[in-house]
Amino acid sequence: MPTASAKNHPAKVSNAAPRNVDDYFAGVPGPARAKLRQMRAAIRSAVPPEATEAISYRIPAFKLNGPLLCYAAFADHCSLFPTAAVIAAFKKELKGFTTAKGTIQFPLDKPLPTTLLRKLVKARVAQQAKNKQR
Repeated sequence: MPTASAKNHPAKVSNAAPRNVDDYFAGVPGPARAKLRQMRAAIRSAVPPEATEAISYRIPAFKLNGPLLCYAAFADHCSLFPTAAVIAAFKKELKGFTTAKGTIQFPLDKPLPTTLLRKLVKARVAQQAKNKQR
């Protein structure tokens, strides 16, 4: 899933692995923490109630019958890791955002597109359900 590059320094300063999502949030500086809380709320509103939160790859994740998606704070943005297929499916809507194969970056200095974020999460939930049926 997610990887950090020299360009994308995590906002979290501690080298200790967070025990849970609240621990992760506690280690994130204020501006990134506020954006991350918005992301978490938007994701929660789009996943089924049985989805659970966990730490995966040392960052917050949602699980639903296995890994669903991850999200994280960095120095100047927050990222969502919904899979490459979801990003490809929303290529037009994501124009203007920095994307890579499996990640979307949301700058800290711009409003979070919560409606788009919920669409991305719902698409990921549907993708996972479809893959499970196979």
